[in-house]
Amino acid sequence: MSLRDFLERFRPTGTPGAAVTGVPPDRAAERAAELAPALAQLTAVQQEADRIRAAGQETAQTIRRDAGQEAEGIVAAAREQAPEVRRQAAEPVIRDALREADAVRAAGDRAADTVRERGRAGLPSLVDDAVAQALRPAAGTGAAP
Repeated sequence: MSLRDFLERFRPTGTPGAAVTGVPPDRAAERAAELAPALAQLTAVQQEADRIRAAGQETAQTIRRDAGQEAEGIVAAAREQAPEVRRQAAEPVIRDALREADAVRAAGDRAADTVRERGRAGLPSLVDDAVAQALRPAAGTGAAP
């Protein structure tokens, strides 16, 4: 019981003048009677809010489930397309690498041709030097045949 309710008991109940005895009014009962219809309406509103909230949760679960299925479909399609996308992405790199390999091979062939030409140009003098070297030990031994 609050202090106010306690003090309300000692408040005069009648009009000023002759004392009339009476029972003080029950303020708590008056408040309850006054608020009961409003609270009853709030109960209906609260039930409606609970119904709306439940429907919203159900809708949210449906949206999440549908989004999950859609995401799985997107991932599956991406995995299916990945090899072709990789091939397309690698194609220019492979083309450039083959072009560069052809250029290196051509440069190597030119260098080999240059070495062959130098070898052919110097081969007669090398043969002459080799023959001279081969005959020199035979002439220097002094042994008669």
